[in-house]
Amino acid sequence: MLMQHGQEKADKEQENKEQGNKASGEEREQEEGKKESANSSEEGDPEESDKLKAQEKKREAEKSDSVEESVIYWQQTDDVQGSLDRTKATLKEVVGLGTSFDIVFREMTLAEQRTGLFFVNGFAKDNIMLEILKRLTYLTADQLSTDALRSFFECYIPHIQVEVDKKLSSTINKVLMGMSALFIEGEHAAIVMDTRTFPVRSPEEPSIERVVRGARDGFTETLLSNVALVRRRLRDPGLKCDLVQVGRRTRTDVCIAYIDDIVDKVQVDSIREKIKGLDIEGLPLADKQLEEAIINKGWHPYPLVRYSERPDLVSAHLLAGRVAVFVDTSPSVMVMPTTFFDLCQHAEENRQTPFMGTYLRWVRFLGIFASMFLLPLWMLFVVNPELKPAVLDFIGPHDHGKIPIIAQFLMVEFGVDLLRLAAVHTPTPLASAMGLIAAILVGDIAVKTGLFVNEVVLYMAVAAIGMFATPSYELGLANRIVRLVLLVAVAIFKVQGFVVGTTLLILLLTMHRSYNSSYLWPFIPFNAKALASVLFRFPLLESKKRPSFNKTRDNTRMAPNPDNTDQS
Repeated sequence: MLMQHGQEKADKEQENKEQGNKASGEEREQEEGKKESANSSEEGDPEESDKLKAQEKKREAEKSDSVEESVIYWQQTDDVQGSLDRTKATLKEVVGLGTSFDIVFREMTLAEQRTGLFFVNGFAKDNIMLEILKRLTYLTADQLSTDALRSFFECYIPHIQVEVDKKLSSTINKVLMGMSALFIEGEHAAIVMDTRTFPVRSPEEPSIERVVRGARDGFTETLLSNVALVRRRLRDPGLKCDLVQVGRRTRTDVCIAYIDDIVDKVQVDSIREKIKGLDIEGLPLADKQLEEAIINKGWHPYPLVRYSERPDLVSAHLLAGRVAVFVDTSPSVMVMPTTFFDLCQHAEENRQTPFMGTYLRWVRFLGIFASMFLLPLWMLFVVNPELKPAVLDFIGPHDHGKIPIIAQFLMVEFGVDLLRLAAVHTPTPLASAMGLIAAILVGDIAVKTGLFVNEVVLYMAVAAIGMFATPSYELGLANRIVRLVLLVAVAIFKVQGFVVGTTLLILLLTMHRSYNSSYLWPFIPFNAKALASVLFRFPLLESKKRPSFNKTRDNTRMAPNPDNTDQS
């Protein structure tokens, strides 16, 4: 019995194997037949082949600079077509439908109406899409009126942000922004739904604007979240946020924020017109490219705008009558206009008492001054010892080393820059070890071997600390360039070089203007009261007026008598 059962099992396995070979042979024959039929159709249908060649030739000849031009190029009009097939053909050529894996056109039949849902897979919010489709799948033809699009739009799409768009280029741009578009067969418009979601990170405290006391949130790369952080602090109906799109290809969202009854309207209009008038390919690097495009300062090293990643700081500037420019995909916000002294202030000063805030401000000013003039002054005393007062006789090296002093300074300057660049590209766990290697091994050995003088390393370290204490990173880099120029000028021309270089720096900053406003205000033009508010951090109730620099329409911060409890 066992032998008979085993024989039957072997016969069945052999029979299944033969059937499998037969089926695979049939599949191979079918595939070969398909290939032969395809080849025969290509060879036997010259009209189809010529049509494909003409389509490819037309595709290569396209030179559209915008989505609108591309849509008109392929369908001779920018209107949404009533045929889904023609819309799909246009989308295939314009946005790469069928080629780009994340571009989706989902065809469905809803209430006996042929529809197509067009969206970008990475931007679609799944739960919203599911809720909308769940509601639409229960529809029947009897529930729709003769105007299917109006019925879908007004009655059966359970979503808040929904609009109708009759232009295909506008619909495509909105889909590329993250929205979804519903096309209906026979309708010459699309229903656009805001179902977008972007990869975002949580608001964290900015690493270069840290404070001991204060908020720990910061801007992110999402424009809507950044505006919400400011609106949370400024619940003023006068806060306006104008949205402008920049770039033919990137179509980057740019938001111009200001308080309507405070800001200088001429300044807002000027900034808005400059941004709207830009005719560039795009802003892939966000705010920095926008700054260069609308300010056009050329090769000037000093910044004309202030960057901040702190919502509380941007809100304070808006209350002072300034304009804030948000750029999507950037965590930094541009504040315009600005001054040299404004770039020297930090949020920490306003988080302490007026006395301590003033002390911190003076320490910061001294650090900034040292980062610019400490090394040139020391170099001047070295090359001209007769200029030193008696109390400063200790200044100057006893041994000049094997390399000239100016060469030592330049080498140390470039070494510090190289160390800073290396720290940016070094993983955090290794950055500390790299700093120890550079400071202890390289610096110490360079001094012991006689390449560098001790005082050169000391004063260079003090100047570097002053640069890092500068609140504005861009201002710190500009001051570094000034220090290098003054060092070279002192080494070549001595006293005349220092005097002429410093004079040219003051003239350069005086002629530098931030949106028709003086860069050295309130020093030039001189304003004693405003200069006092720069040098000292006055108590809150004593700051009753906004800075005149901003040319505000309403320059009062509070009522004349702040102690009056009856005032609102």
